[in-house]
Amino acid sequence: MVSVPGFLLRRLYVKGSLRNEAGGFEFQLRNGLGSGYAHKMWPLNLDGEELPAASTSFQRDGLPVAFTEVSKQNTCTLAMNKDIAIRTEGVALTPGPHKVEMGFDVPGLGTLRFDFTDLVADD
Repeated sequence: MVSVPGFLLRRLYVKGSLRNEAGGFEFQLRNGLGSGYAHKMWPLNLDGEELPAASTSFQRDGLPVAFTEVSKQNTCTLAMNKDIAIRTEGVALTPGPHKVEMGFDVPGLGTLRFDFTDLVADD
């Protein structure tokens, strides 16, 4: 299988997009690497703590899709040069830097993982 290094995948994260939202936090991904899709989403890790996958979602057609709902029949697609919001419910971020780790399974590539560290954006 082809390996995609974390430093390339880290470019998916839109710097400065980490922010608290009502009831949780979110961040943006923008795919500048090439259209693709995942058939499994792994739970996010926030500052070394695994978050429940059922509480993390992305938007598709204006509706949230929980990470636990992603499958080979119900993929998470990240189109080229399009933004997607990743949202986690039930966790508020404190001021300061936070490290977020993310992983997903892509057909033909296997499990891809990356992390980023950013400050919570001021609104």
